Amino acid sequence: MQLEIPVFKLRQGNSPLVVSMPHVGTYIPSWLQFRLTKAGLSIADTDWHLEQLYHFLDDLDATVIIATHSRYVIDLNRPADDVSLYPGQNTTGLCPVDAFNQALLYLPNQAPSADEIQKRIAHYWQPYHQALSAELNRVKALHGKALLWDAHSIESVVPRFFEGTLPHLNLGTADHASCDRRLAEGVYEVAQQSDFESVMNGRFKGGFITRHYGQPRHDIHAVQLEIATRAYMQAADVTKVDEGLAEKLRPTLRAMMQAMLDWA
Repeated sequence: MQLEIPVFKLRQGNSPLVVSMPHVGTYIPSWLQFRLTKAGLSIADTDWHLEQLYHFLDDLDATVIIATHSRYVIDLNRPADDVSLYPGQNTTGLCPVDAFNQALLYLPNQAPSADEIQKRIAHYWQPYHQALSAELNRVKALHGKALLWDAHSIESVVPRFFEGTLPHLNLGTADHASCDRRLAEGVYEVAQQSDFESVMNGRFKGGFITRHYGQPRHDIHAVQLEIATRAYMQAADVTKVDEGLAEKLRPTLRAMMQAMLDWA
């Protein structure tokens, strides 16, 4: 299992804000491509174009860590032991074998073995999390606290996971376990005052990254935001951002992040 490109891209900032984008990667290594179905090669469950959507992060002096590989290689927002984050509910795993629409990702007899999954953890999962942990510790040393924003997006309608249409902005704080309640309420208030539908700790309460790194008692505060793609893309075209929609959304995203920084 040879590493063909770096596992992540990193831009270091000097504010307390660290932004993680674990599902934006689109790269499928050559050793895996021939084993995937058409659905697997389509990488349909990518968090599309978040780098472009959040193009203002340098203005906030944020640290940004961006995954390069598809979540179909390994899901960086799942625990390494693959214990379900939503017991009793339908989810995809650490090395998913089916897509959100339940299409099979692997050709017959090509799914990863337990040994291969361990190698993927070592090659892809661990380096990302080592870097994320190091950056949180770095900014905490600078400011006395670190703020983690875990950035995600998802199709607006995914019957496998939820009924109906997802709100535009879905905040998760692990039921307020991952950050100070006043911080969460400040961020949520910005969302509620916007033109976008919002919810906090609904279907999406935060994945592994939010739950693992969000440790308010140790001055690390984490929030996940899952954006319904209809807020910034046309459903029929995942190849690009609808800039008209994105320009309406960006001020709200920036104000939510600024609320975190103001709290800090």
